[in-house]
Amino acid sequence: MLRQETENTTKNLIKQLPKATAFVGVNCNIVHISDSFLQIFEVNNLLQSSDNILTLFANSNKRLEKNLKRAFAGNKTSIEKTKFYNSENKITWLEWEITTWFDEDSNIIGAIIQLENVTEKTKDEQRLKKLEKILQVKSEIAKIGSWDYNAITDELTWCDMTKKIHEVPLDYVPDTESAIKFYKCGSFRNKIIENFDKCIKEGLSWTEVSQIVTAKGNILWVKSTGRPHIEDNKFIGIIGSFQNITEDIITQQKTKENELLLRTLVENLPLNVYIKDLESRKTLVNKSECDFIGLPSHEIIGKNDFDLYPHNIADKNRKLDLKVIETQKPMLSFENRNVKKDGTVTHFLTSKIPLLNEDKKVTSIIGFSLDISNLKEKEQELKKLFQVTAFQNKKLLDFAYIISHNLRSHTANFSMLLGFLLKEKDETERENLIDMLISASDNLLETLDDLNNVVEINTNLNLEQKKININNAFSIIERKLKSLIKNKKAKIINNIPDSTEIKGIPEYVENILLNVLSNAVKFSKPNESNLIELSSEKKSHYTVITIKDTGLGIDLVKNKEKFFGMYKTFHHEHNSKGIGLFIAKNQIDAMKGMFEVNSKVNVGTSFKIYFNENN
Repeated sequence: MLRQETENTTKNLIKQLPKATAFVGVNCNIVHISDSFLQIFEVNNLLQSSDNILTLFANSNKRLEKNLKRAFAGNKTSIEKTKFYNSENKITWLEWEITTWFDEDSNIIGAIIQLENVTEKTKDEQRLKKLEKILQVKSEIAKIGSWDYNAITDELTWCDMTKKIHEVPLDYVPDTESAIKFYKCGSFRNKIIENFDKCIKEGLSWTEVSQIVTAKGNILWVKSTGRPHIEDNKFIGIIGSFQNITEDIITQQKTKENELLLRTLVENLPLNVYIKDLESRKTLVNKSECDFIGLPSHEIIGKNDFDLYPHNIADKNRKLDLKVIETQKPMLSFENRNVKKDGTVTHFLTSKIPLLNEDKKVTSIIGFSLDISNLKEKEQELKKLFQVTAFQNKKLLDFAYIISHNLRSHTANFSMLLGFLLKEKDETERENLIDMLISASDNLLETLDDLNNVVEINTNLNLEQKKININNAFSIIERKLKSLIKNKKAKIINNIPDSTEIKGIPEYVENILLNVLSNAVKFSKPNESNLIELSSEKKSHYTVITIKDTGLGIDLVKNKEKFFGMYKTFHHEHNSKGIGLFIAKNQIDAMKGMFEVNSKVNVGTSFKIYFNENN
């Protein structure tokens, strides 16, 4: 049950992960999957553990399967990108990363797949290519080759410059098949084939930047254009240009890639990014920073932290800025608590980096902040989970020890008596031994009943809790203890208001109150009346019932660790087995309550029972 609860909690935490994540077994079956993962593929959450993860990657399941096999073998896999069409028939680009999944003993039990939607990034890359093409048109060099395809005769003609770019002899006679083979195998060749086909069938022009492998094995960047040749409204062929732009494209790629990379990263990173001047005024902010502050960028630029945050937070940030400026050293990945003017508290993992000029002087501060508020909440949840798990494990170990100890005692007793019985010849003694065996058997059955009661308490987790009037419960218990109360000359004073109610499982509550009250009555001082007081109070989300007596008391210094132990007794009282408080402790734990005991020998005991009202 405990293992199941832990697995369910882990499954729920994984379901809520913000990053699309799936845990798959070595047979590619889905073990755990986050809601964000399902949302990407627009499927519901009815996937079963037997479902194969490859069914979600119709366009890329072969590549995925290959990478999964590498992960199952413990090998490192590369980050890959794929695409699929959503319900609106629009392309969605995904980037996946696969890591090996190990169990607690470092055995490989599967793989972890994490997805990121990089559609916007891919679109930016595509826009970059378009910008590069426009730039290339404006900066064309004078030496541009031409070509002409006659669709009627299926003949292809290259000018001398085009032949020089391809590094073929001037008497070389090309055809469409050989011309296409010069394009580098893969996307470049496929794109040219696609453009050529569309121009013939749909009359579409193209301008394409591609790579070719020349006849001498050199790889060149080229820009090819093609447009349909129409005469008398009839398609008769394609004419185009061909240009070696290797040097230009390399230069432009580096420039544009760096520029676009910086701009794209600053604007789209899931981090708060900003730049401050030496007065801590913000000179640049990205979208995440604007969203966090709740203002557009033009209302943030030029303002410092004192304009945007409470004074104590702004003062702290200013001191950190000054430290970076003075030391010229970055402050990396420190946890920072921030409070907005509306009182919202967030936790960030922050870095501040000084920007130095050619004279090695600080001109600005670059800041990066990652909101880890959700992680902090999950961290607290995990701590609570670990605490519960540790507590339950301790209970399990204690109970296993109790079972082992008690059953071993009964087994030893049976073994000893049977040994005596086998050796004994006298019939009278044999009958005595048989009586003792029957008694031992009854004791074993009674022990098994006690253990069964404890197991039942810890497994019946779905018993209904109800509102219980506490005085009505005490009235029933006092009637059950009437003879004992009279015999012990106990006096019970009830100070609990009649309207007092608790929330709990009725049979558990009755047993808890019966055990505590009966002990208070039972363990009175010899020849003295025992005064027992009942009271109640509210503490946080608990209703606390106190049963205080003036009886024998217990030495808690000596007996604290075994106070709620199974078969632990502290006074010589007839019919006292030491099982009642053990069962009561399991019942109050099952209702997420607790006991608090104060006792002094020959003074008395105060027993506080905390009933949890939040269950």
